[in-house]
Amino acid sequence: MKKEQELKNIVKERYARIAEQGKAENASSCCGKTTPSNKIYNIMMDDYSETNGYVEDANLGLGCGLPTQFAKIKIGNTVIDLGSGAGNDCFVARHETGVEGKVIGIDFTPIMIEKARINAEKLGYNNVEFREGDIDDMPVSNDIADVIVSNCVLNLVPNKQKVVEEIYRVLKPGGHFSVSDIVLVGNLPDALREDAEMYAGCVAGAIQKSDYLRLIEDKGFANIKVQKEKPITIPDDILSKYLSQDEVKTFNKGGTGIFSITVYAEKQGTMQEKPKVKLSEISTANTCTPANGCC
Repeated sequence: MKKEQELKNIVKERYARIAEQGKAENASSCCGKTTPSNKIYNIMMDDYSETNGYVEDANLGLGCGLPTQFAKIKIGNTVIDLGSGAGNDCFVARHETGVEGKVIGIDFTPIMIEKARINAEKLGYNNVEFREGDIDDMPVSNDIADVIVSNCVLNLVPNKQKVVEEIYRVLKPGGHFSVSDIVLVGNLPDALREDAEMYAGCVAGAIQKSDYLRLIEDKGFANIKVQKEKPITIPDDILSKYLSQDEVKTFNKGGTGIFSITVYAEKQGTMQEKPKVKLSEISTANTCTPANGCC
């Protein structure tokens, strides 16, 4: 497998190209991978069309779940979307947080940021902003978010532990996240696991489900729950680009499972309010009063 920065560059290039494609092209491929299957497969994506806040122009067909559906977003919350793409999950989150709240989308692909900003401007959403940056080094301050969502993005980042640490850093104490992602049960064939393009297509970058959940637990998150889980089947005509016919048969009969999961977890603690100072506790040592003779 290539080095971390090489993988990031491959993903950035691939998703810049995806931003210029149509939704149908993206949905017909493996999580946005640009070499399509022979048939039109909606391999990973869930249907957003009935979701409040859904914006057709902002949906590039790249997700693997509906994290906002499970994210328990409240009016007035500050929400961060990791890997925000053209903005669809941000706009859904904005419907939940209302005009009183704030939504920040983070993406490291400049053309995605541009598309998202154009969409937000068309909609007149002044409380939704998009920042260019890596989700393993977020361009936001500590303890700023009530809720973090992400849709099929963490599997694209080589250093997943660093992303989990960043999520913990930017969440307020008592805040939580709901993240949809791709995970494995069993081992992928080497040809899939080592292929950089398959990495950009979401599958080869996935880690074991148990390891994924352990990263979250080890960081200190509480109330960890798998809110939704669904199996993902890679069509044979995509597998055949990497495996022989016999290997495809073996893979399909084997014990390897590829799953989309939506995981919820909470950062423990509560925000500490600054203590209110009573008037009787305010020092009068330097205050001009008749008692000290300065007035």
